[in-house]
Amino acid sequence: MIKKIQVLDSNYGQQLFMLQKKAYQIEANIIEFTDIPPLLETYDQFLNCNETFIGFFKADTLAGAISYTKEIMHMEICRIVVHPDYFRQGIAETLLNHLQFTCKWEKLSVSTGKMNLPARKLYEKNGFTHTKDVEAAPHFFISLYEKNHSFNVRHDKEHDE
Repeated sequence: MIKKIQVLDSNYGQQLFMLQKKAYQIEANIIEFTDIPPLLETYDQFLNCNETFIGFFKADTLAGAISYTKEIMHMEICRIVVHPDYFRQGIAETLLNHLQFTCKWEKLSVSTGKMNLPARKLYEKNGFTHTKDVEAAPHFFISLYEKNHSFNVRHDKEHDE
């Protein structure tokens, strides 16, 4: 089941905070860079991130989540996290598709570590275009992706904020 996480200062928010630590630790190992912002983030910083979160639940377990910010018709994906126990089950792609088809947007952007090949493949498979690589820290690069869209097939007012 996919549903919006309404309040971060809740049991779901606490689960999400712990889930992102586990997921981003795996990414840190893949890209050989441990200073990923969500790994360094405190719980208070997380509570005040001003992102909208959508969770993917298996039974009562939070298996993954996606977050975004939105300015007019530009949405930026801030985080996509999947609990390591649920890797390779299509959860990240399901969340990405849910966001794309239920929210109103014209431009969608996302970034990931240049060496995070699974994330890069996910974005490219889903129609994102690699726009450039940026040195975010000495000897560490992130890859920026964008996707343009003039309309959405389905519109869900719950996510159109």
